[in-house]
Amino acid sequence: MTDSTTPYAIVRCGGKQYKVAKGDSIVVDRVGADEGAHIDLVPLAVRDESGEMRAGKAARAKVKATVVEHLLGDKIDVFTYKPKSTFKKSRGHRSRLTRLDIDAIEIAGQKEKQSGS
Repeated sequence: MTDSTTPYAIVRCGGKQYKVAKGDSIVVDRVGADEGAHIDLVPLAVRDESGEMRAGKAARAKVKATVVEHLLGDKIDVFTYKPKSTFKKSRGHRSRLTRLDIDAIEIAGQKEKQSGS
């Protein structure tokens, strides 16, 4: 859960939009990258640590993510029949998905805070 000072971004991946913050893990439609690969997501909007929202190209930001694993979604059973006849058809479907870990939200003009020392 994000609090009032945590930066977050709204990213588009696979035609869907996700609200992400550093350290989040999201499941998206299959991404064409190998497991362990680092990818950049272009955000639609970003909120920085001061609470200022920036949208579009004015945000000048990148969201760094790592591909953790490729997986299959839950099985969806599809059953079709026509009444008063013997027509019956049964099929199944499983979506191909990818789990991404959000490593960092880089906003132009801001340096990431160092934790620890």
